[in-house]
Amino acid sequence: MLLVRALPTRHAAPHGISRLPSPCHSRTGVRHAVQLHARGARLARRLVSQYLESWGHDYDSPLNEKLTLITAELAANAVCHGYVPDRDFKVRLTLGQTTARVEVSDTRTERKPPEEPQEPQPDAESGRGLLLVAALAERWGTVPRPAAPGKTVWAECTH
Repeated sequence: MLLVRALPTRHAAPHGISRLPSPCHSRTGVRHAVQLHARGARLARRLVSQYLESWGHDYDSPLNEKLTLITAELAANAVCHGYVPDRDFKVRLTLGQTTARVEVSDTRTERKPPEEPQEPQPDAESGRGLLLVAALAERWGTVPRPAAPGKTVWAECTH
């Protein structure tokens, strides 16, 4: 698997796209370290969409739209619930023969999402992100990071 590391977002152009490494045009995978703040979550979403498009899944294709939304939710959760000072979160995208997988890893071990997302109160302003992930992905889950503290939340969609 090809692994690509982007420059941290503090070195990226304002919209985050023009200074990225050239996308890999094979169906392997990419991994980016992204700063843990709202701009990093937006960059993660855009990275996934751009790579999927470069691999033949147009921006308006069902797979691109699903994985882009899933990435947005998982990255937002990493920013809101996985924050550790001076730590980035990582986004990994892999595209297999029939399945695409996105993983978002952060270094906060003790804040794990529930195995089954809970329905929030009707007037709650947040708490629906994992419900969207569960509705859009064929499978999703959480695993500990193997070589570092923290967790990885992943989701898979067929194409």
